[in-house]
Amino acid sequence: MTRVLFVCTGNVHRSVLAERLLAARLRPGSAVLPESAGTQAWPRAGMERATRVLLEELGGDGSGFVARPLGVELVADAALVLGLAREHREAAVRLAPVALRRCFTLKEFVRLAAGAALPPDDGRIDGRIGATVAAVAARRGRVAPVAPHEDDIADPWGRPHHELGGCAREIDGQVTSLARLLEGAGADV
Repeated sequence: MTRVLFVCTGNVHRSVLAERLLAARLRPGSAVLPESAGTQAWPRAGMERATRVLLEELGGDGSGFVARPLGVELVADAALVLGLAREHREAAVRLAPVALRRCFTLKEFVRLAAGAALPPDDGRIDGRIGATVAAVAARRGRVAPVAPHEDDIADPWGRPHHELGGCAREIDGQVTSLARLLEGAGADV
């Protein structure tokens, strides 16, 4: 299995939505294993009710979720680490500096991949994902920068319910593109 790790603050809304929505958007039997963690999370079973309702409305599965803190091993074991905001990407890099070229924000990765020369689908998920991550990393510094907030997905914690809904839909759009990238179909299919 090829691990893709999503990181947010509490592992309560954004990262779990990304994990479970990516799982729902991947082809059946995919070798990609979406996971999530939080920079300030503590282990606890179950998902917040409002998050689970939105997740399931979008076709994701909320069962069996356990929140967990971000750790060195999680970052080291992931083929791709995707923060939901720049602060999460930076936290992962601080834990495992050698993972720098595998750490992005979700929106940054999808944005940079849009213009990258990505490898063809050769049936080998590990090699293709590694080559895709390397191609996307090579575009850093070569494309025009965006305003910092454009690569972040806003934290809905403590905000009105409609903002959680907007966050969930934004994440769903991003992970739908990500699923296409990871499975070799390209970002604009």
